[in-house]
Amino acid sequence: MIKIQLVDDEPHILSALKRLLQPYHWELHLVHDVEAALAALDEHDYAVIVSDLKMPKFDGITYLQFARQRQPNALRMLLSAHGDRHTLMQAINKAEVHRFLSKPWQDDEIESALRGALDLYLLRDENRRLLKQLRDQQSVLYRQREELLRLEAEHPGLTQVRRDRDGAVLLEGYNVDY
Repeated sequence: MIKIQLVDDEPHILSALKRLLQPYHWELHLVHDVEAALAALDEHDYAVIVSDLKMPKFDGITYLQFARQRQPNALRMLLSAHGDRHTLMQAINKAEVHRFLSKPWQDDEIESALRGALDLYLLRDENRRLLKQLRDQQSVLYRQREELLRLEAEHPGLTQVRRDRDGAVLLEGYNVDY
């Protein structure tokens, strides 16, 4: 199931996001402080992590930097009512934030941003799976090639197949009378 972590120190923001996103049947993890959010990173694999910018102890950019280190495949989003150019640059350059969402938000903007992020996450996940499958198959082919080379060295011509014009396999060294 798709897991999304929502981090904000304001309970009413988390409640509003929960109401908005509940119809999608994603597994939402609502976290009201950074320490709990950090602990949850060790317990769950998230597709998307959304964090408020201004929070006690750590700001959202710092938290998303930690999240990036622990879960590099998760897409990170920053949610804030404060969004100057310097803050946005830090979010992008330090935490590799996928998207900046402003408070107050438009419901369709949040929904669209999360659906887009999840589509990207799933696409990247499929690419990782296919790449692993390709590497596994390459490894098998390498071992098979090595075995063919070994057999050919022990029995020259063993791996060579000769065919006649019709495609029938020619067996050399056998004389079969009918």
